[in-house]
Amino acid sequence: MFQETVIRNANLVDDFMIITNEKQYEAAKQQAAELKQPLSKKIIEPIGRNTAPAITLACLNVDAEDILFVTPSDQMIGDSDLYLKSLDRAITLAKEGYLVTFGMQPTRPETGFGYIEHQEEGVVRFTEKPAYKTALEFLEKGNFLWNSGMFCFKAGVFLEEIKKHQPAIFKASVEACNKSSDGLIPQDAMKAIPSESVDYAVFEKSDRIKVVPSSFFWTDLGSFDAILDYHEKQPINDLNTINGEENHNTHALTDKEVFGIGIEDILVIDTKDVLFLMKKGHSDKVKAIYNQAKLSKPTLLH
Repeated sequence: MFQETVIRNANLVDDFMIITNEKQYEAAKQQAAELKQPLSKKIIEPIGRNTAPAITLACLNVDAEDILFVTPSDQMIGDSDLYLKSLDRAITLAKEGYLVTFGMQPTRPETGFGYIEHQEEGVVRFTEKPAYKTALEFLEKGNFLWNSGMFCFKAGVFLEEIKKHQPAIFKASVEACNKSSDGLIPQDAMKAIPSESVDYAVFEKSDRIKVVPSSFFWTDLGSFDAILDYHEKQPINDLNTINGEENHNTHALTDKEVFGIGIEDILVIDTKDVLFLMKKGHSDKVKAIYNQAKLSKPTLLH
């Protein structure tokens, strides 16, 4: 997915900056080298402090007029023409001094994503991971978008807003940046930065926000349901339809052959020591199963 992110944006940007931790940097550098894409600009975090500090550090390491396109590397995206169209519009808005987020057209009442209520490109409000009933209401109203976690803005504009709404993050990030060497942030300086998401720190507070409603294929593969959605766009080798009689909309994430009779809307996940069955649309409950296993079968988590 990291390489796909680099490839997808290679012809759309002037340069790359990677923000990651020490353990993952070498792997990322190797992956980029395979694509002959140097990672000359980097922010290496000894500990994670969430997205607001990471983006603040990135903005402090470029010119104020530079436009940053911030994108996670754990998303899969299709429809390159629509993707380019959305990015072009975001750049135009960024040049006008806005902080831009990308809103994706929802296809189901997903409870694992944040939502953006909008009027065209104007943002009314953000809602983080709503309950199923609320997500269903959002879908029915039709003016809510999934929050993609991708952003576009001038570095200087973002710094103005983070300084205004989260001065402690701004001040500690400046100090950490001044102490950094070749992109590596000292641990004590990183630890001193308050941990906060960029959505809560800036985007939910600023009056300089715009959203670009987007319709290209997008998934962050953050749940089993998201994997199934992506499989419809790009088949996954280990995701197989369950064989047998009278089965409907059933899959198994395994390299084994799976058979069933009269099964509907079920996903089977086969791991080394656990067989997990999930009704489709219930990915949001996986964390509860994890917590249950943590208490009753802690050895499964090591």
